[in-house]
Amino acid sequence: MVEFAYQELLPIGADETPYRQLTTQHVSTFTAGGRRFLQVEPEALTLLTQRAMFDIAHLLRPGHLAQLRAILDDPEASANDRFVALELLKNACIAAGGVLPSCQDTGTAIVKAKKGELVLTGGGDRDREAIARGIFRTYAEDNLRYSQLAPLTTFDEQNTGTNLPAEIEIEAVDGDAYDTSSLFALASTAAVFSPSLKDQFLERFPNLVVSDAVGASETGANGHIQVVRGHTAMKG
Repeated sequence: MVEFAYQELLPIGADETPYRQLTTQHVSTFTAGGRRFLQVEPEALTLLTQRAMFDIAHLLRPGHLAQLRAILDDPEASANDRFVALELLKNACIAAGGVLPSCQDTGTAIVKAKKGELVLTGGGDRDREAIARGIFRTYAEDNLRYSQLAPLTTFDEQNTGTNLPAEIEIEAVDGDAYDTSSLFALASTAAVFSPSLKDQFLERFPNLVVSDAVGASETGANGHIQVVRGHTAMKG
């Protein structure tokens, strides 16, 4: 029998990124239960996000710049290789001035965050709001192009003028609760859920779409029905 071995989905190497301190404000520590906790106020998340969005658009990491520079000294590099590397370095110098970004298409703001169990914040929507505010400030106060379009109708759309909404994903939940806001459809198939269980789901999630389905992968679907609260018994 194969032994269990945990494997991270996208493992990364050692983090050699040089970091700098933005502020000592809006953060504090305290001890409880023999463990030290970090308290982070929403203002810190906003400041961090605002600065990060600016740096992403204007700066390249020193390690990346060093790789471009090494191309110029590489005896095996072609003339075209050196030309491209030099132009990229020139572009990086211009962007580092903080006026023009390294690319005119500054795109959708995407934030992937991980919050450790010893880090306390407002949680949930408060965190997302603080991060979104930082994104808003960067795009409102600096020379970054708005790229987000909001659908008005099936055929009409309009630029939001703020580059919001952003895609913000945080691997944490409030307290000891699980976030079920993404649950909107439940398929009851094969061993169909009992009426009482389906009623419990619909009571807990009033907007949930529950459907009963019978069939098999070999024969295809033989029946399908959407059920509503109080009428969850299987028909047929």
